[in-house]
Amino acid sequence: MAILAPSILAADLSNLAQQIRMVEIAGANWIHCDIMDGHFVPNITFGPIIVKAARRVTKLPLDVHLMIEKPDNYLEDFIKAGATTITVHQEEVIHLNRTINEIKTLGANAGVAINPSTPVSTLEDIAEFVDLVLIMSVNPGFGGQTFINNSLRKVGEVAELRKKLNANFLIEIDGGIDRITAKQSLDAGCDVLVAGTSIFKSDNISAATIELKNLIG
Repeated sequence: MAILAPSILAADLSNLAQQIRMVEIAGANWIHCDIMDGHFVPNITFGPIIVKAARRVTKLPLDVHLMIEKPDNYLEDFIKAGATTITVHQEEVIHLNRTINEIKTLGANAGVAINPSTPVSTLEDIAEFVDLVLIMSVNPGFGGQTFINNSLRKVGEVAELRKKLNANFLIEIDGGIDRITAKQSLDAGCDVLVAGTSIFKSDNISAATIELKNLIG
């Protein structure tokens, strides 16, 4: 069964506890936290303090996606705040193997993400060491963008790479996920679907979560 990870990037942070509880009760599996610093991407979101606040109100795994420069400087802070998984970007981290090992040493699962213009081939020498590969299906930085269709091809390439390496990492997709693109992503080979706007900006957060959960279930 696929994993649904609502992204609190689209949530009302003044009502965060209630909205996290709503998606949890409705069947969400993970909570996705998009961390942006205004440098790696042209937006600023939140830091460890919000991750810590989320940790206090849910027992669900916290899936923390670091879209920031020099993520190595902040790994321990986010893991202490309660992150279950830390995902860093292939485009930003110079010594990626070392960073992945450090995340695991600190006690979290380790993921690697690639942007829409980054080829899957850049993951060949790191994929067997990670717990998760994240395919960005929009250009990172803002919620509510349109799904980039060639992301589905990339999901298929990652699935083939996993098979080739006899690895067991999860394949995650993030950006423009709704009931249509969710089905397409599952068919392409995704295990984890990140959905923000389609859940938290909907008229009924619980109903939107249940609809996506039933679709992927």
